[in-house]
Amino acid sequence: MDFDLAPPSGVGPLRIGMSRQSANTALDSFRDLSAVSESDRPGQRVFRPGGLMISIHCMRDVLEAVELGRPAAQTDRVIFRGLDVFAIPACELVQRMGEYTSIEPDPDDPASFIASDLLLSFWRPFAADDEPEEEQGYFFNSVLLARPGYYDTPAQAAERLQQGS
Repeated sequence: MDFDLAPPSGVGPLRIGMSRQSANTALDSFRDLSAVSESDRPGQRVFRPGGLMISIHCMRDVLEAVELGRPAAQTDRVIFRGLDVFAIPACELVQRMGEYTSIEPDPDDPASFIASDLLLSFWRPFAADDEPEEEQGYFFNSVLLARPGYYDTPAQAAERLQQGS
C-alpha cells in the first residue's frame, strides 16, 4: 500500500486538525486484522505486517502530527511527490527534497532534517552516508508530518499567537 504524504493536510484519512476520536478511527483503518502486531497501541500506533509504523500525536483532543516509521519490507511505501522516502538514501532524499523546498539539518540532531515550509521532518539515529549496509544511518528511519507551528520556538509561537489575535 502507498501512503502519500500531503503536507500540511495529512496522510490518507489522517488529517491534521481532526478530533482525537476521528484520528483513532482513521488510524484503526490502517490495521491489518489478519496480522495484528503485539506492538500496536489503539489510539497511538499501528504496525502493518511489513513493519511500517504509523503513529498519531494528539494534543487537546486534536491531531497535531503523524509519524511513519520505516518498514522492514517494501509492501508499504511512504511517498512524497513521487519519492519513496524510506527507499532512497538519506543524502539523496535531502538533495531531491531541496528541489521542492528548503530542507535543513535539525539544529539538535544533525543526522536528521526538517523541511519546515512543508512541516515535514526526517529522522535517523546517526549519519552513515557512505555505508549502504548500515541501514540505520544510510536511510531515514521515520518521517513526521505536523500542524503549522509545530516546529516554532517559544518566540515564534508567541508571535504566531499575537498575529492571530
